[in-house]
Amino acid sequence: MATQRQRTGNKPATHPMQQPAADKFPARRFPIQHEIKKLQEELSAFNERIVELENEGHRGHAMEVLKANAMDFARQIDELRSLLVEPATKASKGNL
Repeated sequence: MATQRQRTGNKPATHPMQQPAADKFPARRFPIQHEIKKLQEELSAFNERIVELENEGHRGHAMEVLKANAMDFARQIDELRSLLVEPATKASKGNL
């Protein structure tokens, strides 16, 4: 006799995380968004490592270097994001 699995109507209330918009863009056609995504991943890894080390009580030069690198990634992300912003033209400023 074959057994059947019983399905319950209880599904998790949470949905899987949706991919950020940058994941949907091919790197060849959207190089800035792709680079931003890579930098964000590296920044996240640095931040996680910094938190781990701080929780373990680490202090000193190595921590300062990690924090400086994290700040550099954040600066690079900001610079790339600024390239995506369209500058306002004089004509559109006059219409305000």
